Amino acid sequence: MNTMDELLNEVVPQEDLERFEKKYNHELELDGEVTTETKFEYSFCLVRSRYTNDIRKGIMILEELARTHPDGRRDYIYYLAFGNARIKEYTSGLKYCRAFLDIESNDQVRSLEEYIKKQSDKEVAKGMAVAGGAALVLGGILGLGIAMAKNKQKREKK
Repeated sequence: MNTMDELLNEVVPQEDLERFEKKYNHELELDGEVTTETKFEYSFCLVRSRYTNDIRKGIMILEELARTHPDGRRDYIYYLAFGNARIKEYTSGLKYCRAFLDIESNDQVRSLEEYIKKQSDKEVAKGMAVAGGAALVLGGILGLGIAMAKNKQKREKK
């Protein structure tokens, strides 16, 4: 397993996620608003969760932060690429990697981009193999149906 695999498969400890979720909800209940710092801490935990729904929620918060808080955009964009890669949303992941690399050159982001490209290519190849297999099965079924129909016609002629 390469380091990018390890990084993407590393899961946030549940107690960290719960602590930042509690802080997020507490601020929301108290002020009706959550600080940028708390939103980022919470979304950072969410995109490292083992659950896809958590990751998607983290992505939504990061997208909002990237729109409304330009100072942290660099970090938000990186974790948007990271979160999308974790849920196999490779097109979005690549989009965020490229957006980051437009801002600055970064080896970690470049290796994430390479990783996403490789995974995306694997998914495409897997999809083509499945589609090819399905076509063979369908062709086999049609061929069998035609053979059975011809066989039935022969028997009816006798």
